[in-house]
Amino acid sequence: MHGFKLLDRFKSTQVHALSPQDSNPCSRGKLSKCKFTNTGSVAQALLPCGLPTTELLEPSIDSYLKPIDYVESLAEIYRRLNTCSQTDKSLLCIEQFSILRGLGDPKLLRRCLCAARQYAIDVHSKVVLSAWLRFERREDEFIGVSSKDCSGYILECPMAALVSGCDPNSIYDHCQCGQDNLEAVDNQILMGNEGSSLEEDSDVSFCIGDELVHCVRFKIASLSSPFKAMLYGSFVESRRDKIDFSKIGISVKGMRAVQVYSRTGRVDLFCPEIVLELLSFANRFCCEELKCACDAHLASLVCGTEDALILIDHGLEERANLLVASCLQVFLRELPNSLYNHKVMSVFCNSEARERLAMLGHASFLLYYFLSQVAMEENVASNAAVMLLEGLEEFATEKWQKALALHQLGCVMLERKEYKGAQFYFEAAVEAGHVYSLAGVARTKYKQGQQYSAFRLMNSLIFKHKPVGWMYQERSLYGVGQEKIMDMNTATELDPTLSFPYKFRAVMKVEEKQIRAAITEIDKIIGFKLSPDCLELRAWFFIALEDFESALRDIRALLTLEPKYMMFHGRVSGDHLVELLSHRIRLWNLADCWMQLYERWSSVDDIGSLAVLHQMLSNDPAKSLLWFRQSLLLLRLNCQKAAMRCLRLARNHTSSVHERLIYEGWLLFDSGHREEALSRAEKSISIQRSFEAFFLMAYTLADTNLDPESSSTVIQLLEEALRCPSDGLRKGQALNNLGSIYVDCGKLDQAADCYMNALNIKHTRAHQGLARVYHLKNQRKAAFDEMTKLIEKAHSSASAYEKRSEYCDREKAKDDLNMATQLDPLRTYPYRYRAAVLMDDQKETEALEELTKAIAFKPELQMLHLRAAFYESMGDKTSARQDCEAALCLDQNHTDTLNLYNRTQDQATRSI
Repeated sequence: MHGFKLLDRFKSTQVHALSPQDSNPCSRGKLSKCKFTNTGSVAQALLPCGLPTTELLEPSIDSYLKPIDYVESLAEIYRRLNTCSQTDKSLLCIEQFSILRGLGDPKLLRRCLCAARQYAIDVHSKVVLSAWLRFERREDEFIGVSSKDCSGYILECPMAALVSGCDPNSIYDHCQCGQDNLEAVDNQILMGNEGSSLEEDSDVSFCIGDELVHCVRFKIASLSSPFKAMLYGSFVESRRDKIDFSKIGISVKGMRAVQVYSRTGRVDLFCPEIVLELLSFANRFCCEELKCACDAHLASLVCGTEDALILIDHGLEERANLLVASCLQVFLRELPNSLYNHKVMSVFCNSEARERLAMLGHASFLLYYFLSQVAMEENVASNAAVMLLEGLEEFATEKWQKALALHQLGCVMLERKEYKGAQFYFEAAVEAGHVYSLAGVARTKYKQGQQYSAFRLMNSLIFKHKPVGWMYQERSLYGVGQEKIMDMNTATELDPTLSFPYKFRAVMKVEEKQIRAAITEIDKIIGFKLSPDCLELRAWFFIALEDFESALRDIRALLTLEPKYMMFHGRVSGDHLVELLSHRIRLWNLADCWMQLYERWSSVDDIGSLAVLHQMLSNDPAKSLLWFRQSLLLLRLNCQKAAMRCLRLARNHTSSVHERLIYEGWLLFDSGHREEALSRAEKSISIQRSFEAFFLMAYTLADTNLDPESSSTVIQLLEEALRCPSDGLRKGQALNNLGSIYVDCGKLDQAADCYMNALNIKHTRAHQGLARVYHLKNQRKAAFDEMTKLIEKAHSSASAYEKRSEYCDREKAKDDLNMATQLDPLRTYPYRYRAAVLMDDQKETEALEELTKAIAFKPELQMLHLRAAFYESMGDKTSARQDCEAALCLDQNHTDTLNLYNRTQDQATRSI
């Protein structure tokens, strides 16, 4: 369906706008020592450290695996996934996850984690992966949800994780939580019977002090081989009817529980203290069935951190695998809070505790991978991050695992300004085969005053390998003069998504007193890749110009991405700067805010819209509708992590059940649970008919390829939504979506009416739908003119240029697509179009180069598929297969690529 899909999203990597504080005199010295640019007195008051300078700028070292050739690495992963055994597949999916982290697509990463959980066999891996999936959805932020609550699916179910074995086909099924139909037993009656009917056939008694516990000899003997030998073998106890157990270490109540278990086979009749006694007793006398029963029952009793901290020591002492797993599960499902509990952290970081975990199979690379990622996300320079990464290195067994652990330790040490330690770890990571860690080695050398050595290292790297953007970006730090600028420009040419070169060039223009030109430069990357550091930098520039309204807009937008962001080298909170700037401009009342929101929404100014919503929420933070609107904007800007946080806040702040169901439905939809999303919408409608509930149902149904019957249902749902109260912003979206359904159904006149109605309430994006209608009616000029109107109105127009290219001649289309690439180099259609045109003109080499330069910084499915097809047509089957494999690593079910791959495989087989 055209125009009715969520955009492809990626998770922007946070990089600080400036270098770490060790190179920033403002961060620890007096303000009088700071470097000020000559700006107005008001601007100076708001810029406590003046404007940034180029010597303070520095890109971060990415903390994930970064292959030199992504295509080659992805292809290799796919081949191994296709040929490995099922027992190896889970960990291989984690390796795939590690490679794909650099692409920044959260849905792709979640798919890898889901696959890893799907093929996990042992309880330990299931516990870790289920908790990891839950953490990625940040369910811990839901009000009223505990760590042991279940989402309803086996995939994340805490109880299902404690069952060993693997059934890949059922992993996405509903779990059995809440459906336990065990019969209730009156414990008191059973225990009362112990003294009467249960004693009638007793033929042996165990003495504990002055007490006797009457038992059935053959039932006690059946508990284990030692008991059988004791009671029926050559030992003296076999000839006695009273056996002294006073020195065995079990209480009278405990022995009575043994007697009851021997008759009933149940341990759930007893309090936890007695079950712990039974567990110890079972270990002493090798009663495996009793031990398993105690282990499983105690595991089911772990409900929170305090329970887990008490029981995990018993579990480790008695080697109770399920109990330890259940305790670990609580710790993991309560992340990140667990990181701040020193008792929990001692379980993972204390060497003795770690050794005990390892002995029971509950210390693994997988466990410490999850823990260390959470710790680094919370505070990359924390002691917890260091200790957990040391655990990661300890349990790394494969080469890529060692490389990852060592590289991340290098990144943490670099952040902690421990440069010798960082250099040691980076060099070790290089030895383990991670070439990108050489950038870390160079950076640590530079930090230790070895600038020329750092330059030579990066220079050597560029000559040894096919150069990519980050190599030139890193070398630019160590160059001087024009050489530095040339490296920056080359980095941007090879990888236009790198933000550092834009920031450097912008700050360089500021140093040349060209602040307007600096804003133009930083606008280039903000236009297609929104990140807090770039917004911060632009806000600095606006403050220097005393354009406080624009500065405030950027800071408000920044805070929607990262609410606790600290500006000016970490000296000033974003919220405090908002307060300071608010005194410099006229603030809007609620009516003004809605008017401003409409204006920005209609001009496709998403950053401006975010800023308006931020102001509205600062006045009314409990307004769930506003949090929801903010999430929609963030999704459109490819900021999924921030968008999901806003959705969770919308869910938490709403006071009505029907609204909460809608927001939960959107969260479920985004995590791939379409049926559950539909169910939430239906429940919401059963309580109260609303625009958003009908819209959620329509959107969810329209997410698949629609048949005529389904299309009719979606149309009815959208019409129902439009009959419900809502504002023009949402009704414009519904009309736009309804128009796209009508177009797909061939009802062009109805579609045109929808688009016109949407335009009448200033839903500017409807120009694109109307242009499509004109095009389908063979009114090509009208379609072109309609897209021109969108380009003129839209603040962000890369997609409009791309779409307009379909409605004009070849030369004009080429110009429009070049403009689209200039505005947003992440859009892949222009590269594919230009490559196809070159291929039609029999310029095969140029066609391959067009795709290759884009694949180098964005190895995207469609581009890989097209290049594979080009290679096949040129007879290069090996390269075609590799591109197919890389594409299938991103989506193993992509039909066209599967067909092409199978075709090349068959051709290769026939040629042998």
